[in-house]
Amino acid sequence: MSTAKPNPKPASKKTKAKAPSNAKPAKAAGGVWVGLDLGGTKMLAKVFDENFKELGVAKKKTEGHRGMAKGLARMADTVTAALEAAGVDKSRVLGIGVGCPGPVNADKGVIVEAPNLGWKNAPVAASLKKAIGSPVAICNDVDSGVFAEYEFGAARGAKCAVGIFPGTGIGGGAVIGGRLLQGANLSCMEIGHIPLNPETSGNGGPTLEIAASRLAIAAEAAQAAYRGQAPHLLKECGTDISAITSGKLAAAIAAGDTAIEEIVRKAAVLLGAGVATVVHLLAPDVIVLGGGLVSAMPKLYLETVKASANARLLGPYRNTFKLVPAQLADDAGVKGAAAWARRALTGK
Repeated sequence: MSTAKPNPKPASKKTKAKAPSNAKPAKAAGGVWVGLDLGGTKMLAKVFDENFKELGVAKKKTEGHRGMAKGLARMADTVTAALEAAGVDKSRVLGIGVGCPGPVNADKGVIVEAPNLGWKNAPVAASLKKAIGSPVAICNDVDSGVFAEYEFGAARGAKCAVGIFPGTGIGGGAVIGGRLLQGANLSCMEIGHIPLNPETSGNGGPTLEIAASRLAIAAEAAQAAYRGQAPHLLKECGTDISAITSGKLAAAIAAGDTAIEEIVRKAAVLLGAGVATVVHLLAPDVIVLGGGLVSAMPKLYLETVKASANARLLGPYRNTFKLVPAQLADDAGVKGAAAWARRALTGK
């Protein structure tokens, strides 16, 4: 009598082991460029592959009050954290670009003075090179933003691109023939410090940024609200300057606060005078305006600036340039710093 053979055990399915939640990302292949934006309150580092695709990011508080030595070490820690986030070994770093506040000596890799941090003669390039082991190129932080617009944004393909960024102050930069315009010993294009009354400006008189920055506009708008000339702004912000953002100014204008529109237009006219000065000096084909004022009210602001500039230009210079809003986000400077490192260190 035959007996039935027992059914074989079903084949076990192989399951893929799941990576632990704290597993490090796989290492990226090829070389990378690192950008670091050093700000008064935060420092931001990003890692990019050779096609400038973002691979990793890290952010830390600057804590400038703790002193320059600790700040420099913190910059290296931020870069290291970004590399770890990207899964990239230090040996793959082709170069590091740093956008720095205040005037810098690019050849020496030194921040000459960063008033908002209390640093002087900060050896940024030497410190980062020692910590990471890669070459370092530094520039002013506004320069890095302008270079980002030249490489990736509104000024692509320009022969001579100028960037102007009205904010708390008014910063500027220029790219000519693919290279940042830099002075012999210091970064340049401090557009905000153009004197408005040359006979007094050296002794505390008004400069372009004192009269036309977003901070100056907010201060004058707060006074208008206090006097009852801007009821919509008063309702939204009171007279608190810190609450009067570019978006609130734009909303007040849209709601009918004509006094606020007059204040913004007056500042834009003054900036146009600064633009005319730059056009006479550099004859750019593209001028990029960036910052919250431009984003919040592009038509009003840009048209007023351009009309003011053309009214002050010699005939042959009128309408020889495009005035365009910045295309990139607020943290574009970190990408521009990395791109500038590639250009400065390799010529590409």
